[in-house]
Amino acid sequence: MRNLNIFLFEWKHFIRSPFKVLAVLLFIIAGVYGLRTGSDLYHKQSAEISKIDEETRASQLEVLQKHYETGNYSDEDRPWIDYSDPYWAIRYASVYHFKKPSAAMVYSIGQAEQYGFYKQIKFWSSPYDADLAEEIANPERLQTGTLDFSFAVLFLMPLVLLVLVYNLKSAETEQGFISLIEVQHPSSRGWLTSRLGFHGLLLYLVTIGLLIYGANLTDVFASAGNAFGQMLLYTFIYLLFWMFLYALILMRGKSILMNTLQMAGLYLLFAFIIPATVHQILSIRQPANLMTDFIDVRDQQNEIYDLEDSIVESNLIELFPELEQSVVYTDRVDVGMVRRRTITALVNELKKNSVLKIEQENENKNSFISSSFVYNPLSFFQNKLNRISNTHYDDYQQYRDEIQMLIDSQINVLVQDMWNSRSVDKARYQEYNVLFTTITK
Repeated sequence: MRNLNIFLFEWKHFIRSPFKVLAVLLFIIAGVYGLRTGSDLYHKQSAEISKIDEETRASQLEVLQKHYETGNYSDEDRPWIDYSDPYWAIRYASVYHFKKPSAAMVYSIGQAEQYGFYKQIKFWSSPYDADLAEEIANPERLQTGTLDFSFAVLFLMPLVLLVLVYNLKSAETEQGFISLIEVQHPSSRGWLTSRLGFHGLLLYLVTIGLLIYGANLTDVFASAGNAFGQMLLYTFIYLLFWMFLYALILMRGKSILMNTLQMAGLYLLFAFIIPATVHQILSIRQPANLMTDFIDVRDQQNEIYDLEDSIVESNLIELFPELEQSVVYTDRVDVGMVRRRTITALVNELKKNSVLKIEQENENKNSFISSSFVYNPLSFFQNKLNRISNTHYDDYQQYRDEIQMLIDSQINVLVQDMWNSRSVDKARYQEYNVLFTTITK
């Protein structure tokens, strides 16, 4: 009953304080804006994927009907192309791999604006092609006005809580009637905790309302598993973290000004100073990768094309030992053409070795950031929200790994079919469409 009376008192105090009401309203507006931003990006990417997928299916059907059902394996304007040849059939195959957005993206955009979400698979492609990296990264997007719901939660929620609780207890102390309150409430900590709990509950109920609103924008409940429940859990823990820090100040503070300054100092420390310091240390220890190793592949690729035929062939056999039993290797018919058209397998290995260096650097950076989570809670919660929304770095790393698997699959089919003089008919072309889009580990 006593806690209920305290809650009722705090409610009356809250609604009579325009400044506090305005702070909550601004948080709601920012949350709604962030949710709409995430929702718009989710629907935009989903629509783009559906469009490309539809165009791909139409292109595959056109090739099937125009060439493989009629037996006319060349184009009038490109008579040198032979769709019965594995090289040309695979080269002009229309296949894409997508990073389908999760409905939970409405809560956290994460890396979704930094990396591409669709990729046409070609046997000369790589997971680090230019079409997979957007020019504008998240921090720059924030400067131009783009913010998501996770930004509102991580940066604005602590500020709103500060506005709500900055004068708890200290106002009564400055006005000189804290002794009367202590007579009525022998446990001053319990009284303060109840007052702080009211504002925490108010802010959490607002957050729950925003989470429900966001869930309805992208149908999170039906398609994103337990994302809603996880968001409830981590936003609650994050709110408790800030309530605990502010409670430590309020219990010892006796001045509104000092309480406010100390709370603001804590906010700046955890929201800006620590993350910025970690980022600066990381930048000094491991500067940004300029992809020079990957760029150098171009020169090394030309060197591969300039290799003697015997060296190219021995390198291909080293990669694919079964080629020694192939038709072309045994009969030596068209071996020069086949060798030339499958040299891309060697280039692919060269690119994969360069990518390994880049990914190792990224892994080292991620490990360093993860090791800072003990004293860098904001980054910890940001990563958690990104994981829930499937917009974490690791989600896009998995997508790049899948792209590489599909490229490897395409090259393997190219090499095997070319060296075994296999002709592409309707059945084999349909198999291509399945093989080049199926992830096998």
